Amino acid sequence: QVQFAESGGGLVQAGGSLRLSCAASGLTFRDYAISWFRQVPGKEREGISCSSASDSSTYYADSVKDRFTISRDNARSTVYLQMNSLKPEDTAVYYCAANLMRRSCASAQSTGVIIRHEYDYWGQGTRVTVSS
Repeated sequence: QVQFAESGGGLVQAGGSLRLSCAASGLTFRDYAISWFRQVPGKEREGISCSSASDSSTYYADSVKDRFTISRDNARSTVYLQMNSLKPEDTAVYYCAANLMRRSCASAQSTGVIIRHEYDYWGQGTRVTVSS
């Protein structure tokens, strides 16, 4: 049984930092591109960052570029999201998931969109609240 578990969320002031973790089990983690998504009530779940399985390439949505950094530890089957210079608009529930169709983030890099329906094995998410 595949499971993803996100952790590390919390309440932080604007300008602060948080590091999210996503621990996976039940799959060969190194074979999958892994992405972080976030969702606020009433809005679609938005893909914000991707880590490729096939190479070391990554992708960031414009909304988080230069502030967030994705990394992965295949030995620990864990992907991280370091979030710096947090803004109130970063407030959301954050999820990670595995891409079942692609091993790389090349599609997101070329189109600027992480396609949600390519992903599965969603965890429960971790809530991030940024106060102004």
